[in-house]
Amino acid sequence: MPLYEHSFRAMGCPCRLRLECDDGALAQAAIAAAEAEVRRLEEKYSRYLPDSLTTRINRNAGGEPVAIDPETAGLLGFAHTLWEQSDGRFDLTAGILRRAWDFRSGKLPSQVAIDRLLPLIGWQQVQWSADTIRLPQRGMEIDFGGCVKEYASDSAAGLLADHGIRRALVDLGGDIAVSGAACRASPWPVGIRHPRARGEALAGILLAAGGLASSGDYERCLIVEGRRYGHIQSRNGVAGAGAGGGQRAGRAVPGGRRQRHPGHVAGGGRGPCLAGGTGPALAGSGHPSGRARQAGALGHLSLRPPRPRREGGTIWREYPQGSQSGTV
Repeated sequence: MPLYEHSFRAMGCPCRLRLECDDGALAQAAIAAAEAEVRRLEEKYSRYLPDSLTTRINRNAGGEPVAIDPETAGLLGFAHTLWEQSDGRFDLTAGILRRAWDFRSGKLPSQVAIDRLLPLIGWQQVQWSADTIRLPQRGMEIDFGGCVKEYASDSAAGLLADHGIRRALVDLGGDIAVSGAACRASPWPVGIRHPRARGEALAGILLAAGGLASSGDYERCLIVEGRRYGHIQSRNGVAGAGAGGGQRAGRAVPGGRRQRHPGHVAGGGRGPCLAGGTGPALAGSGHPSGRARQAGALGHLSLRPPRPRREGGTIWREYPQGSQSGTV
């Protein structure tokens, strides 16, 4: 079966589509639809774009409610579930801590700067329904960065399947989703980047269904007096080492077309199934409420390091024949 690959840039990261199809015209149509979906979600939810829904919501903080559609209500419901199941550690309103934490400055923020922002953080303050959302305090913000890229990868994978693609992989800056019945017979080999050894893999997974997301402290971090502070922050505004000290966390979740039901936590586990690389994130994922059930048929974790193969900004892994594996 011919393999098609397509690269583009969206959501501030390199994106890649891989799919198998024996019809060139069908493959190109599916690729165009998947990329258009990712760009649609970026235009709708990016806080960097002046006309996005997120910008309108934040601009109206302290004012009147902003109308939302069912898709946005579903994402808010998903974020609410994550907030509940993580005991408040996943919070869409925590993104404003970036005003205090400048990871390019080489300096730690003052406690005064952090304390000034803390009253503006708290998902429980947000007033939302199926039709509207309102941020009650001027200066409050929401940031979908902690979940929309995973949602976009699922949605793009679903569109590829809808176009009849039997085996496909979507990689949006490391947030990965696979689709197609053929994937279970021929899972995709995916390498998880080592947080300290550039160009090396920490581990690899043969992904047969669902998605894989990870978050680390190496892309955005601040090193002061030998201590590394990552972008994953706790509710009191502490970053990196102060928020748990983990170098990298990953989560694989089973399929089920999460884009069809964005208000449902994929996998039905006891904790968040997302680990976004940017935006508000779950801090201290070792907490019991941060664990999710795994599906036995989801994939197999390689116990032998895969061979690296560089392609653009992504490190793809080729698994040697006869690799030992254990069910995730």
